[in-house]
Amino acid sequence: MSKKIINNPFRPVFPTPVGLITSIDVDGKPNIITLGEVAMVSLNPTRVSVGMRPATYSNGLVKKSGEFVVNFPTTDIVDKVDFCGTVSGRTTDKFKETGLTPEPAIYVKPPLIKECPVNLECKVIGILSLGSHDLFIGDVLVMHAEEDIIIDEDRGIIDPAKAKGLIFAMNSYWSFGEKIDVIRFTRK
Repeated sequence: MSKKIINNPFRPVFPTPVGLITSIDVDGKPNIITLGEVAMVSLNPTRVSVGMRPATYSNGLVKKSGEFVVNFPTTDIVDKVDFCGTVSGRTTDKFKETGLTPEPAIYVKPPLIKECPVNLECKVIGILSLGSHDLFIGDVLVMHAEEDIIIDEDRGIIDPAKAKGLIFAMNSYWSFGEKIDVIRFTRK
């Protein structure tokens, strides 16, 4: 089959994990934003990045506090996930409106989301302005994971199928498919 050349493609990297990013204002009020721009950027030290448009309320909150939590939602709460990405925290209490439950973090002020099976507490170590988005790079201070999804506790490896994670591709939410094989399976 022949390939077409597409100049200026829209979201050409797919899929990406969906994250509910929590932040907090100076008065201690938490906020949630839904992002499809979440990525691992370093294994040692463990670092992640999240991309946010500069105009978002969450962008300003994370810049001021220097902290955020990446909460990985399940397919069971996709309606709440979508809602958190369609309204602004400037005017809406997203925890109240969705019924999601804030839980205290250990090292940062923004809360964890109880309904998310995996939560990463992060401290901002760098911000890059890249055009339409600012890229926040965060040191992962600690990972919280529900016990029943953990495969390897020492390395923090979870079972994606049990976590029922959401992924984002081409402006749609998707669930994980089947496991094909493990990394480096050709070296057996």
